Amino acid sequence: MLKEKAVASLGQPSLLMPAWIKAALAANDRLKLYLTLLQSAAQRASAPDGPVGRWEKDIAQSKNGLQDAPWAQELVSGAYYDDDLLILPRMESLLEALANDLTTMARPVCDTGQDSASALAGRRDHWLQQLHALADNEGLRRAALTELTHGDRQRGDSLHLLVMDLHKQINALSSELATEDIDGAHAWQVHDDDRPLIQAFMRGLHRTAPLKFSHPGLDTAVTRDDKRLLIQNDIGTNDVHVLVIEVQDSTISLTYSDLHPGRFGFFRQMLEDMGFAWKVFDPRVSEGLNAGKPYMVGQARLEAQSKAALQTGLENIASRIVFVIDWNRARKRLQHFVSKARAIELLTRAARNNWGHMAWLLAGAERLVYNAMQAVDSEAFHVGDRLDDVLGEAAASAYLLELLRISSVLLRQQQPLSLVADEARLLLARVLRQRTFEFDLLAEHAAFTHALAEGLCDALENPGDAAQTQAQVLRAKNWERQADHLLMDARQRAERRPRWQPVVDCLAKADDVADALEEATFMHSLTLIHPAPGLPAEVRAALCQLAATTLAAIQDQVKAIEIARQVSQRADGPDSELFLQTLWRMLRAERQCDELFRQARATMVKNLRDAPVDLMLANDLAATLEKATDNLLRVGYALRQMVLNKTGMSA
Repeated sequence: MLKEKAVASLGQPSLLMPAWIKAALAANDRLKLYLTLLQSAAQRASAPDGPVGRWEKDIAQSKNGLQDAPWAQELVSGAYYDDDLLILPRMESLLEALANDLTTMARPVCDTGQDSASALAGRRDHWLQQLHALADNEGLRRAALTELTHGDRQRGDSLHLLVMDLHKQINALSSELATEDIDGAHAWQVHDDDRPLIQAFMRGLHRTAPLKFSHPGLDTAVTRDDKRLLIQNDIGTNDVHVLVIEVQDSTISLTYSDLHPGRFGFFRQMLEDMGFAWKVFDPRVSEGLNAGKPYMVGQARLEAQSKAALQTGLENIASRIVFVIDWNRARKRLQHFVSKARAIELLTRAARNNWGHMAWLLAGAERLVYNAMQAVDSEAFHVGDRLDDVLGEAAASAYLLELLRISSVLLRQQQPLSLVADEARLLLARVLRQRTFEFDLLAEHAAFTHALAEGLCDALENPGDAAQTQAQVLRAKNWERQADHLLMDARQRAERRPRWQPVVDCLAKADDVADALEEATFMHSLTLIHPAPGLPAEVRAALCQLAATTLAAIQDQVKAIEIARQVSQRADGPDSELFLQTLWRMLRAERQCDELFRQARATMVKNLRDAPVDLMLANDLAATLEKATDNLLRVGYALRQMVLNKTGMSA
């Protein structure tokens, strides 16, 4: 860990040592208990019929994080020997815990850059390598067990001996560093006037700190450097993820570094919402940090108008820090189901509501959602499906946001993870019952159809010059192609999920309407090709009436789709009655267009008897419009069938 280098790279002295010492002492307690559990497991495996030690109380009452390691309780009771090999349940969890806590414990001794610490650093690196190598084995040989746990220096080094030696050094460091605790902050050389500011910062930190659960981070160190009060918060484990705050007079200056641009932008936006102004520097490269790769650095400033505003600013900053812990991991996992932009939006909303994302990660993250998808409807969902492909972007985002909330609430109440999983399934089942994604596709397609009809009406009423006419034709072609893509999308879905077939049938009929309107737009453009004078006013009036009636029917189609989206589970509600009335108007419009088509043909014969080309084009245009309303009627019947099926009634 290179936090000290990172803080130095930001132009401040190290403030981390008090927090490191506190974390190291907690890690020491856990390491000793792990090693004791390991020895007890070996004894239990050697004498299966002997008395069983009870460790549950020690683990449950631990103040150092073991209550979040349920595997520790299985370590002793499930151990057994296979010849010379000690088989331990969840051995990989034990080895990972040993490595993590050894790293934490050695940090204040080995990562200070002092020459005297090099020997201990070498021993630490050796045992980290040994623990990593043991993870590839099925169990522990007796020799390996002895090397980990013995306390006899004449037999060579052991992990136990290293822990003992580190503990001595940490106690020496602790005695040399005179600090006081101010509401949980490690403070030294501060003035009495600083205490309200420190307390304000810690007040904000404590308000949201429970949202990190057992994740490391948020240790705070405070000191004074001449006229500046310096506050350092240990956000997490990455060496360049550092936050340093300066308070001088009425100004708060915050320097923040992060290797993830997305998370940097997220934190920047949270502080901007609180009135901070940012100055972002070019990506920085520092020797020995972030493997030599660039990282983001920025400074935020707030000019407070009063002491109360100064304290509020510090409290606000502190309350937001927890939301950057493991932010990037949460974003990546959310992107299994929604786009990157949506994932960031979800994390932003979860932070604003003080739910956070750590609970969702602890509850299983993507596994929680995938398991819910398979449990609720294995036909609707397939492993690897994006949730927004199945539910639609809005519904998928709403589901995930509610899941972030539920996870946070339940885990803060110390409810079991199984309850979160049950809630995830129940919530998804409700979303599926209420889903309207199929109507989103129908509505989007209907919007293109409506635009085509409206454009044709405008072209008939106000014929333009050649350039305007060509633009109308190209625009209509573009709308028709986009409508085609929606149909292709639905067909791809139906190949994997048969329940999409009714949507395909309805969209296929709607696409015939769009095709007809695009064709009619093109035909109208042919009537304006030079030297043709265009259609007579009486003929255009008849075509306009036919097109306007078609447009009105399409407007009813749009309304019918929106009503269908809201239709209740029962068929006798007010929405169902309104839906049927709208469909009836579409049916009546088709009959009206049949009559208008006949009247238009009579008008054409009367006015275009001596212009056979214009007569042909005008007749084809009217016939195409009449064909559009015929297909629109079929859309209405297909939509009716979908709605009746949704309400559980036969057509």
